[in-house]
Amino acid sequence: MSEYRVTRRSALGSNALRSERICISALPEGHVIQVMGKEGGPDLGAFLSEKIGGGAKFAVRIAAPFQWYVVGDRALSPEETDTMLDTLHPHAAGVDQSHGRVRFQVEGAMVERLLAKGTGTDVSVEAFPVGHSTMTLIGHIAAHVTRVGEHAFEIMVLRGFAESLWDDCARMAQEFT
Repeated sequence: MSEYRVTRRSALGSNALRSERICISALPEGHVIQVMGKEGGPDLGAFLSEKIGGGAKFAVRIAAPFQWYVVGDRALSPEETDTMLDTLHPHAAGVDQSHGRVRFQVEGAMVERLLAKGTGTDVSVEAFPVGHSTMTLIGHIAAHVTRVGEHAFEIMVLRGFAESLWDDCARMAQEFT
């Protein structure tokens, strides 16, 4: 194991945009573990939810066929990360993406209208229920979007694009603030 430790710095700071109809806020930069299963392997969605996900500590998000994200608000120690990755074997492999992905939340009565300005994905609650996730473009930036409440979405993006996507969302929200 390396003696080098990553110094964590927030990609978005503590800025938040708040109004009666829309709120954009940075989520804690906890952990993001990308899990990759094998085609034709066991149903890892159920395995991850049972063995790793659940409770306030971890949440499991589908990312693509045979791929998931395990996310949480608390940074994991190297030992906790190793334990989680060991739990996956031999069914899947995992990669710690905590340093490279940023999550923020967009919520409020106008959140669907805000997102409709930037993505072609139908984010209505009928088509995109609570717990549903997808990879999509918001403007020109690839983002992982999860509905976490009736009027709330978690948006996860590569760290280098976080500030730009935040600014885009803030511009799209202007009419609602």
